Amino acid sequence: MQKHEYSQKWDLDSLFKTSGELAEHIAYTENMIDSLVAEAKTAHIHNPYEIKKLLDSLGDIRIHLSQASSFTACLIAQNPRDPDALSLQSKTASLNARYDNSVKLVQSLVATLTSEAWEQLLGAEKMDDYRFLINEWREKAKWQLSKKEEKLLADLSVDGYHAWGQFYQTLMSSIKISIPMGTEKELSVGQAINLRSHPDRMVRKMAHDALEGALKEKEELFAKVLNHIAGFRLEMYKRRGIENVLEVPLQENRITKETLDAMWKAVTKYKAVFTGYLNQKAKLFGNDKLQSYDFWAPATLANQELPFDEAADFIIEQFGAFGTEMKDFARHAFENGWVEAEDRSGKAGSAFCAGFPLSGESRVFMTYGRSITNVLTLAHELGHAFHNHAMKPIGGLNRYYPLSLAETASTFSELAILNAAYEQADSKEEKRFILDEKLKRSVMNFMNIHARFLFEERFYKERQSGYVPAQRLNRLMQEAMDEAYVDSFGSPSCRTWIWTPHFYLTKSPFYNFPYTFGYLFSQSIYAAAKTNGPEFEKSYINLLRDSGKMTVEELVMEHLGEDISTPGFWEKGLHLCARDAEEFLAIDNLL
Repeated sequence: MQKHEYSQKWDLDSLFKTSGELAEHIAYTENMIDSLVAEAKTAHIHNPYEIKKLLDSLGDIRIHLSQASSFTACLIAQNPRDPDALSLQSKTASLNARYDNSVKLVQSLVATLTSEAWEQLLGAEKMDDYRFLINEWREKAKWQLSKKEEKLLADLSVDGYHAWGQFYQTLMSSIKISIPMGTEKELSVGQAINLRSHPDRMVRKMAHDALEGALKEKEELFAKVLNHIAGFRLEMYKRRGIENVLEVPLQENRITKETLDAMWKAVTKYKAVFTGYLNQKAKLFGNDKLQSYDFWAPATLANQELPFDEAADFIIEQFGAFGTEMKDFARHAFENGWVEAEDRSGKAGSAFCAGFPLSGESRVFMTYGRSITNVLTLAHELGHAFHNHAMKPIGGLNRYYPLSLAETASTFSELAILNAAYEQADSKEEKRFILDEKLKRSVMNFMNIHARFLFEERFYKERQSGYVPAQRLNRLMQEAMDEAYVDSFGSPSCRTWIWTPHFYLTKSPFYNFPYTFGYLFSQSIYAAAKTNGPEFEKSYINLLRDSGKMTVEELVMEHLGEDISTPGFWEKGLHLCARDAEEFLAIDNLL
């Protein structure tokens, strides 16, 4: 029974009441950067106190800058054509570039210290909070160019590199998908993608075909965007002496190549059981291979729809199973307008969570369509928001956690919802429905994400030799999908590279394998939560707070006592997921 009513429109006014207030905030942040640069130029770099002061300032600036950048992102998401928001985006992009330059200025100061001065700095008690970070900076210094070259690259990136990423968002939001569903209706890309889980197979196929057709018309334009982003990145890496495009994401994710290879090796070993699930689901729809437009469809119509208010109450209740802080946090988010979920056209297509560290808040953006996938997306993004909440006591610079851990809290939240729904299911049909949803997550992380990784790896290899046209991009995507799904997927979208926004991120390439990492890591965390009971929440929050202070290998060893550079660690999580597939097959006595 529905207990509460929650707004599906977020409250942004409580963050900045007027455009003038935001302008003042941006100006204040700009002055903070000016002051830092002036201090850095006269700082006595052998004095740990002065170095710490610079680092503290960088952290404060980052918090203020994130507040403005997140607000701008929210404005554009709710209305991608808002001219004021686009103007603000340009200003915050320039400010971010200036901040990046100020960070590099301080990094260069640290990098020039003699070995003796460096050891003295590390040994200073004042540097306890920054020891890991400055060690990482010193390691990255090998990629640093001259001040003149760094400034040139930063300036060029605003209207070049980053502008292409922003143009991608605008271009995607301009696409309208026409699907004859009784009355002709124009949908956004996000709304069309939501129809993948529609109970009517004809609707799913029409949405799939209409989306493919719309993307085909613009594929050469998207190919230009992707090629220019990759071309800029490769040229920048070349100037820095970076030979392999994976070097940067591995360091940014604070994991080793050995760890990444161990994870994919374990995933590949377990794929057979998931192809068995896909083949069985295909039979439910009368096919030998599962068609791509049937993948997100429910295996049964049980529990097909859930109103937003009921979904919110369910998430609050299940978060509460792991601690009062998680429960109170979720309730506060829903009751205080942190979620934009209204199903309307004109919105951006992708869900996200924006953190507002200055005010200690977050905002979640999505298009809620009443399906279980939407409930999971909502829980996923609230997981990100809870990670932001856990980091509130942490200084600005140590709030950064790698992408490999960015999906940990979000995926844990999904698992909490799915497992709770399965435990509460009474009938065989309900259990099959929930197992199907769980297995979709496994297939996405072990097959779809693997396909994205393979595509991006091969695309960058070819891009080094020149422009890669749309037709070739389609072929690379097709080959990656066939390999990752072990040929068990029918009619996969060869234009997935267009509507996957992660390929167009200008902050970092390869925003794919962190999802698989976070998914498997979350399996281990969930198991610990069920074992440890009430004590879990405290240790979980401590793990999240430490996520910006050490390598991932160190973090897992510290909190779980596990070595993630071996396939054995990953196989533990895979075994839990494989058990879901076996239970799915066993429901119909197929084993």
